[in-house]
Amino acid sequence: MGLFTRRAAPIDANTTTSTASRRERHHREPKTSSRGPHAWNSRPTFGQWIKATALDIVSMAVMGAIGLGVYMADPAPSRSFPINFQDGEIVYPQFAYPLRNEIIPIWAAALMASLIPILVFLICQIRVRSFWDVNNATIGLLYALITAAVFQVFVKWLIGGLRPHFLAVCAPAIDTLPLGTGYHQIMYDRSICTGDKKQINDSLESMPSGHTTAAFAGFVFLSLYLNAKLKVFSNYHPAMWKLIAIYAPVLGACLIGGSLSIDEFHNWYDILAGAVIGTVMAFSAYRMVYASIWDFRFNHVPLVRHAPFVYGAGPAEEHGFCDAVFTRKAGWGTLEGSAWGGAPGDAAEGARGTVMGQGAANGRGSHGAVLGHGRRSIERKPVSGSRYGEHVV
Repeated sequence: MGLFTRRAAPIDANTTTSTASRRERHHREPKTSSRGPHAWNSRPTFGQWIKATALDIVSMAVMGAIGLGVYMADPAPSRSFPINFQDGEIVYPQFAYPLRNEIIPIWAAALMASLIPILVFLICQIRVRSFWDVNNATIGLLYALITAAVFQVFVKWLIGGLRPHFLAVCAPAIDTLPLGTGYHQIMYDRSICTGDKKQINDSLESMPSGHTTAAFAGFVFLSLYLNAKLKVFSNYHPAMWKLIAIYAPVLGACLIGGSLSIDEFHNWYDILAGAVIGTVMAFSAYRMVYASIWDFRFNHVPLVRHAPFVYGAGPAEEHGFCDAVFTRKAGWGTLEGSAWGGAPGDAAEGARGTVMGQGAANGRGSHGAVLGHGRRSIERKPVSGSRYGEHVV
């Protein structure tokens, strides 16, 4: 396990008492004790990890069971569809494609969307060497994949739609069709189908695409991770291969989704819906486990439980996470190289990238606490009052 940490002293991942209440100055060498800034980046014991992660494990298991149950259930609505006009012309030829084998099976898409990102996370640990980085990346990836999967199976079950090969799977007996319903009596339901029940159920649940949902949830999350570790959109001019690296996973997701239109398993709007769902879940999950999505100063820093991350400009402390990047260009990966940064509106005196310790969590550091070079932050004073309390600036 030495690959994931350079710090030997474990911390209690479920309390705030194991972190330092004091902040190191940016020009000092960070401490390596369990109460110094590096304490947050030390590997916990298995019991501490279970204590901090048990609720997530239970939640993922429950959501997985719910998603599997909905996936195995029959489609909820009874969808109507036309077959032929009275002259024999097929009403919707876009649903009359032949049933073909999938170019990429759903199990292969799910495995690629999970195992390829995890492999990249592990490769990045050659330089990052942080247990909490690989932990948060893997947990966040599972957040995205499981949540997206459950979301899309509910939409499939309740809304669904006809796959391009629906009529071929339904196999209605044209010569013995009864009189239908609706205008000119051309609408029917699945009761006229003579094909395999399982295939008919599947062909009634086209929207959204499960392949595309899984691919975009996993590979967009990986793209965000690589952007943070390589600092592609950052404060220096990166090499072109890094731009290619962060968009290669997105290309993979597009190819997986696009293949479903070639093998006639999905309509274009099914693929688009799956891409939107997967992307939204990937962004949401990444922001849950890392300090930012786009802000290059913080988007590589894994968040810890029960202690907030303090944003602002100033010395980069990050409590051991300043080197949790893969790139070493422009000083990234060193405390000194990325020591200062800020954006318009930031508190210039605030310590940049600090995990709030126990003292700050108890109120110290919020009003006049010593920050940065020992100067005090500006007191926030009430400017007006109301029956709902005072407003502060």
